[in-house]
Order: sequence, then C-alpha cells, then structure tokens
Amino acid sequence: MTVKTMAEYMAEGKQPEILFWVGSAGSYDDRAKKITKAFVKLLNAANIDFAVLGTEESCTGDAAKRAGNEFLFQMQAVTNIEILNAYEVKKIVTACPHSFNTLKNEYPSLGGNYEVLHHTQFLQQLIKEGKLKITNNSFKGKRITFHDPCYLGRANEVYEAPRELLKELGVELVEMKRNKRTALCCGAGGAQMFKEPEKGDKDVNVLRTEDALQTNPEVIATGCPYCNTMMTDGVKFKEKEADVQVLDVAELLASNQDL
Repeated sequence: MTVKTMAEYMAEGKQPEILFWVGSAGSYDDRAKKITKAFVKLLNAANIDFAVLGTEESCTGDAAKRAGNEFLFQMQAVTNIEILNAYEVKKIVTACPHSFNTLKNEYPSLGGNYEVLHHTQFLQQLIKEGKLKITNNSFKGKRITFHDPCYLGRANEVYEAPRELLKELGVELVEMKRNKRTALCCGAGGAQMFKEPEKGDKDVNVLRTEDALQTNPEVIATGCPYCNTMMTDGVKFKEKEADVQVLDVAELLASNQDL
C-alpha cells in the first residue's frame, strides 16, 4: 500500500488534510495491522489527502501513564509533540481509542493542541459529506453487536459514530445489556493489556465476551485494537470461533465490494 509520510509531504512543500496516527498496535500487532490497512483503504476510496509519521511516530505514552510512570509518559509525549508541531499538524485521526484519548485530552497541557478524531467519527463525517459511499457490502442483514471501548465511550462519550456506521451497512444491530455508559471494559485498558490478570473467578474479557454472546451475534464489532484482541481471545475461550467473528468497524466498512 502506498502511504506517504509527513517528511515526504514537507519535502514537496505540501500539507495533508489529516495525519493518520497509526499507534503501536496498528503498527506492530499482526491482527491490528489489518485494521490499519482497512482504514487506509477507506481513506483512499474517499480520496483523502493523508499522511503518517512513519518511523518518526512513537508510542503516545498511554500505557506508561496508566501504569503510573508519569516521567516516561512525559518523555514520550514531549518528543511526539515536538515532531507534530514541527510539521504544523492540525488534525489527527487514529483507529486507537487509547491514542485518541491521550492525544486529545493529555497532550494539550504539554503544548500539543490538535483536533483529534477517532476513525469512526471521521468515517461518519465522510459518509455524511458523500465522500464515502457504502453500496455493495457483504455484511448486510447480519446480526452484529457493538462493544464500546472504554476510552472512546465513557472517557470521551463517543457512542453514536460507530453505531451510525454499522446502520449504514444495513446490519441488524443488537445491543448487549451493558452498553454505552454501562458497558463493561474488555479487560485491556489502564495498561492491563500487558500483564496477567489478578486472581479471581473469571477473566474480564471472558465475562465481556459472554455479554456479547448472549445477543447471538454473527459478528462482535469494536473500534479498538486492544478490545479486538481481548474479545477474540474470549471467543476462542468459549470455543465459538466457527460461529462468531470479531471485526473493527473499519474492517466491516472496507468489506464494501465496490471499494
């Protein structure tokens, strides 16, 4: 896939419409790379002028901050802010709610002020503006439930954008009992992704997967690479891999066969 970097744009004396912040998972995790590719496919279909930082992008520092290492967080954040400001970045779109929350709410106090959107918000805008059309999609009529990522939902109150996109696909959207403000965490937030769970009766991701499976879905949709991993592991634990897929909203949209 051809994706330009900010350095290449600057060399041409141009500024892209948006910076796509890929995030650590979207860059390195094999499963999350598929989400990155799906989103790039959608951006190209909508003829959006975008760039990435490439090797200049570092972790936002979210995991360090949640784990209590404020010093490491600020080191990572300040380095990123210097690069973003040097490129005069104004608008950032990311497919990771962790990056979204950190860039949007925690970078301003360190000198990083940007318009930050989650990819579902940006995709919703593109559809409303008629830049992206969903015409021939393979998920029409499928029974789908949406798992709210914590840093997208409760932390930033973005509930409708992903659901509006799913409705555009013509799916049968079924809500879990715990949804939106009462949604249960998948178990990966707050840097919990990188450690073993504490002792208890049941892993959180299994409990959340059970919430989803109660809706008898064909697909569990989410908008976060961490959630995707945790829900996929939950589906495997429940031995439902043959019946239930776990897909990002961008992947569902990119299945549009006319793209």
